[in-house]
Amino acid sequence: MFSSIRHGLFAALAGFTVLICLCYTGLALVISYVTEDMLVDRLLQREAAAISAHFHLRGEVKTPGDELIRVYRSVAALPPVVRAQVAAGRERAEISTDSGPHYHLRTLDLPAGSAPRRVYLLADARPLLVVSALFRDVGGVLVSVALGLIALALLLAYLLSRRLVAPLQVLAKEVRGLSRDQPIAFSARHRRDEIGFLADRLGSTIAELHSSLNREHAFTRDVGHELRTPLTVMNNILGQAESRPLAAQDVAQLLSGLDDIATTVDVLFALARAEHIAEETLDLRGCIEESLLRLLDDGAWEEGCLELQLPDHLAVRGNRHLAMLLINNCLGNALFHGGAGSRLRLAFADGVLSLGNTVDPARAGTTQGFLHGQNLLRRIATAMRWEIGFHAGATAYRVDIVPLRPH
Repeated sequence: MFSSIRHGLFAALAGFTVLICLCYTGLALVISYVTEDMLVDRLLQREAAAISAHFHLRGEVKTPGDELIRVYRSVAALPPVVRAQVAAGRERAEISTDSGPHYHLRTLDLPAGSAPRRVYLLADARPLLVVSALFRDVGGVLVSVALGLIALALLLAYLLSRRLVAPLQVLAKEVRGLSRDQPIAFSARHRRDEIGFLADRLGSTIAELHSSLNREHAFTRDVGHELRTPLTVMNNILGQAESRPLAAQDVAQLLSGLDDIATTVDVLFALARAEHIAEETLDLRGCIEESLLRLLDDGAWEEGCLELQLPDHLAVRGNRHLAMLLINNCLGNALFHGGAGSRLRLAFADGVLSLGNTVDPARAGTTQGFLHGQNLLRRIATAMRWEIGFHAGATAYRVDIVPLRPH
């Protein structure tokens, strides 16, 4: 299927070449035969003018000066094949015979009193038929040359079709060999013609399609992975409600699970739209303060449990919405796993933002949840081209974030 363009182009070029050859050959033959006829007719015309002038001066029909032309004074004297043409009423005619002669007839009326005198000029044009003789003598050579030229034209058409279609075939081969995780770099994208434009737009379209498919795949995977844990916890608590009333701690866990699900859904949708979210220069300290104020208003930390070592202005490159989700999730995890009495320390040094919190060893049963949500946090950081690392210990937990700084 992918070679049909080349075959079709070669067939079109070859057919056009053969058609041009046949048309010019036919035109050359027509011009040759017309030239022969015009030459004989011009000889008859000149001889007729000379006979008319001689008859006007002397009153007699002179013998033609050209030995190829004869004058007949009556129809009966004409050869039978010519006589039949005259009987049919033709005054000028070209007559071929199987026996060899090739006649050209011209009727001439000479003024002679009240009744013009009619004579017939008849030329045997066999010696002047150069085209027929040429084809008879060197026809084989001419046919061989013509076939050779046609073969050369077909070869050029074949090479030209290969040269014109080769970039499209290379592009088609590269498209067939693409995989979803392979970087798209078509070799024809630097061409300054329609094929280059096609390769560039096709590469962009396929890259966008792969990106959309990857985000859809990641969204489907993360929905099943990230929501399973809170849903399982909530399902277990609700299952116990059939046998006993829910305690305050159970209600708190349900509310925490709902918040966890809402946050996870927000993150998943933000990552699914990450390609369409613009990048900007933002103040990361402002995002941190906004998130901390929300937690402090909720009474999440006691006074004196929060330590900040941040510059007055922390400019980074990223997306404000994703940055807020990243900070909110890190602080939310610190609160959930560390507890209300844990100490939280945020510091920025050497391009690294560190968020650390203490962990009560008595809460070991909840520290296993540290791994929950790390994949989403990594995806948020990757979407903004940031780096993130997690360091879990028995009494402390730390997250290191390396944001992208403005140039």
